[in-house]
Parts: sequence; structure tokens; C-alpha cells
Amino acid sequence: MPDQKFYSPLKIGLLIVTLSYFLFNFHSMFTLSWIGEWARTPGSFNTTIFYEDITATVGLVFRFAASIIALASVFFYFARKGFSKPKAYFIVRLVLVFEAIYWLGLLTSGGAGVLSLWRSLGHRSAMTLLNSFVTSTLPALLESILIPVALFILAYKLSPNRPTKGVIKWSLISGTVIAVVFWLLNTGIWMLTIRQKGTEYLTAYPQMMLSFLSTIIGLLVLAIYSGYVTKKYSGTESLQELNLKPIGVIILGLGLWFLWNYLTWIFFGGNYLWSEWFAWLLGHNMDLWLLSLPLLGLPLLFANGVHGENGS
Repeated sequence: MPDQKFYSPLKIGLLIVTLSYFLFNFHSMFTLSWIGEWARTPGSFNTTIFYEDITATVGLVFRFAASIIALASVFFYFARKGFSKPKAYFIVRLVLVFEAIYWLGLLTSGGAGVLSLWRSLGHRSAMTLLNSFVTSTLPALLESILIPVALFILAYKLSPNRPTKGVIKWSLISGTVIAVVFWLLNTGIWMLTIRQKGTEYLTAYPQMMLSFLSTIIGLLVLAIYSGYVTKKYSGTESLQELNLKPIGVIILGLGLWFLWNYLTWIFFGGNYLWSEWFAWLLGHNMDLWLLSLPLLGLPLLFANGVHGENGS
């Protein structure tokens, strides 16, 4: 196949997204300032921090390995201008399993939240406990349970010997689960930010109001649309029949959300804007590499179908 047809915008986008995935995880893996963090935390909370950091780091090792495998595979794909179907399925399955293990590593945080709420029964008001559960504990539990379960099932379905319909269905379900969890998680962070900074943090800075609305409303709309797309296309029998444009919309929308919020700090950031929101987004958010997703989402908007990529 001629080179000019092989190097499509979709494939170039895939290369850049995979490279971003690797570079971000490389940086996270070898940023070791977290070591000893628990010793700097007063009271019994230091034990919780210790277990959370250790289990999250174990998960990060698997994600870093997944990023190495993904990047090496994409480079190999470009060098050889193709992959055998069994090999491609094996590689994607391995990356999915390692990624699922990463999310499982966050279960300690969800469990710590449940334990904290349990210990607070009778000492804090029901409304305070409910607010803490919805904005913090629930998102932590869902991200560490629902996402890995969906990814494990998708990896199981991903086999040349199984119907493609199951792969399509669980790919869409996994995407919807991730969209819902991201909405809950980031909405919770914003609720914490508003409690600490007040609503004037939004009214005084239009860029922060836009970030707030893009999270509370934008990610919710994206999650609902993901559910709609999943329901509509989960019965698709083959990749050739799958409409890629709605998937492109979801990927583009999620990527633009990450990109906008990151650029908000780059262009408008300063001590006066620093808050729990940016502490989370820039310091603790392990998915910031997703800001590269528009390079994958845009080509999908103009794709005529997966058949256009077959054989290459």
C-alpha cells in the first residue's frame, strides 16, 4: 500500500496520543517526591496515606508497563506497516489488563473513604456525611471498581475467536463508564473548591466559571451522550458497520475538556487562582495525557468507517 495512504491523520493521531500516554506515565513513574509523604502527615491519617500511595504506585507500575507496550507496538506497526490480527488483539488485551490493574490500585482510596465515613457516624451530621460520600467516596469507589471490571471484560471479549459484536459493545460500555466516573470525580473536586473559595471564585474569574460549567454540565452531557451512543450501537455486528463519527464526538469532547482546563492554568494561572481544583488537575490527576485526544477524535469525525483502515 502506498505510504501516502498508510499515514492517515487517524494513525498519526493514534501515534501522538500513545506517545503522550507514555511520556506522562514516564514522568509520573519517576517523580518520587511522594515517598515519605505519610511521615509528614499528622495523626493516624499518615497510615492511610501510606497504604494509598503504595497501592497506587503498584498500579502505576502496571500502567507504565502498558504505555511502554503500547508505544513500542505503535512504532512497530508504523515500521512494518501492519500487524497480524492475533498479535494486535494480544497487545491491546495486554494493555487493557494492565490499565485495569492500575485502576484497581485506587481501591484503597475508596476503602479509606468508606472507613472514614463509618468512623464519623454519630460525630458528624447526616448531610455532611452524605455530601462527603457523594463528592469523594463514591467517585473513588466507582473509578476503582467499575472501570477495571469493564476493562477486564473488554479484554476477555477481545479475541479473534469471539464475535466482534461483544468487543464493540464492551468498548462502548467502558467508554461510558469512564465518562460517568470522570464527571462524578471532577464535579466532586469542584464542590470542594467552591466550599473553600466561595462562589466569588467563579463570578470574579470568567475562565473559572467556564471551567466549572464545562465540568458540571459539559461532562454530564458527554456522559449522557456516551450512554446514548452505547445503547444505539452496542448491537453492531462488525467494525465495518460501526459509525465512527459519534465516537469521534465523545473522544474529541473529552480531550477538549482536559485541554481547556490545562490551558486555563497555562494562560491565566497565578497564585490568586490556585485552589483545590488546580491542585487536583495539575498535581494529582493521572489522566492529564488525555488532553491529546482531540488529535484522535478529529480524524474520527471525518472517517467513513473502520474498513478504511483495514489491511494497513
